Amino acid sequence: MERVILHSDLNNFYASVECLHQPELQGKPVAVGGSVERRHGIILARNTIAKNFGIKTGEAIWQARQRCPGLIVTPPDYGKYIRFSKLAREIYRDYTDKIEAFGIDENWLDVTDSTRLFGDGEHIAHEIRRRMRAETGITVSVGVSWNKIFAKLGSDLKKPDDVSVISPDNYKQRVWPLPAKELLYVGPSTRRKLAKIGLYTIGDIAAVSPAVLTGLLGKWGEYLWSFANGLDTTPVSILGTESMIKGIGNSMTTPRDLENNEDVKMLFYVLSESVAERLRSHCFKGSTVQIHVRDRDLVTIDRQAPLNTHTFVSSEIAEKAFEIFLKNWTWDKPIRSIGVRVTDLVIPDGCTQLSLFDADNRRLKKELLEKCIDDIRSRYGHYSTQRALMLKDTELNANPIEENVIFPVSYFR
Repeated sequence: MERVILHSDLNNFYASVECLHQPELQGKPVAVGGSVERRHGIILARNTIAKNFGIKTGEAIWQARQRCPGLIVTPPDYGKYIRFSKLAREIYRDYTDKIEAFGIDENWLDVTDSTRLFGDGEHIAHEIRRRMRAETGITVSVGVSWNKIFAKLGSDLKKPDDVSVISPDNYKQRVWPLPAKELLYVGPSTRRKLAKIGLYTIGDIAAVSPAVLTGLLGKWGEYLWSFANGLDTTPVSILGTESMIKGIGNSMTTPRDLENNEDVKMLFYVLSESVAERLRSHCFKGSTVQIHVRDRDLVTIDRQAPLNTHTFVSSEIAEKAFEIFLKNWTWDKPIRSIGVRVTDLVIPDGCTQLSLFDADNRRLKKELLEKCIDDIRSRYGHYSTQRALMLKDTELNANPIEENVIFPVSYFR
């Protein structure tokens, strides 16, 4: 029996939730963003009206207001967004237990077995769409296909509040003419590499020899070829069995431009302390550190590297982050935002390779020290104890966290 996969994408999620909680915003251009005063002025989400003015996520608020002087910007409230995300999952749960998160506002659903009770995939998708609007007040776009990649692509084809079906009979007409960037996991770097050899559409990727893509992109090229040809067979995880937390990370837009390594090093420690604290609170260690760096012209790099062992020690995370930075940043322009994430998580005291030397004893002492610091901060506040390094510039160290996020899925391509 051919699989029936849905991808559900809550429309303009943050902005939609804010408009529900603030009825006076209805009918106006609304965006969710950071603080302009502290230079956290990035658009995180926008409603359809703001989108019609050409406002994009990730751009500076001052730029958005040039196109839309009447734009209303409200700060994010992640507690509300998590609540609505859970409400959406309760609706999905009525149709299947095979639900896999792809961010706070997106989910894959395998409804293959449910078609016997509720009708075909398109019918189930429309039913979910109608229920979402009636029961939560927000809208959803749903893609229907026989694999996860095309279902995800389908949810992007018609927005808001609509359903798109990509089937074995129509995918060559609907999918292949689309730009290569529309294929999941084709980021800016991969898109540029593909364009250099004349591959501009998903159809171009599907038609080229897999060996060409492997030579260009390594093993990932083979995956992209199979995705473009509809050959993805990745299963949808059963709710409650998948690892919901794939990574934990923090990022910040800096109060001033960073122009030297010392500033960057200090902020990596600031961010890594928060990341490590959250790792410990969720009972995880990680073995891969990822960094995100954006210059003042909004040109961004994302890089990652493995640690020697799984850790939740902030100094080890910060040192690795700074090491990655030094290898990849050329200081052509000042920096306006940076981030740190830790992925490849395991439960502490699980299957971790031990050292034959004294490194494990030293690490144990570091872990005990950081747990003691957690206890102190839980009683007297986060800033009751700090590294001396962080006192060099109180402006950079003051309330820095813009993004403090648990990542259900984290890809850097």
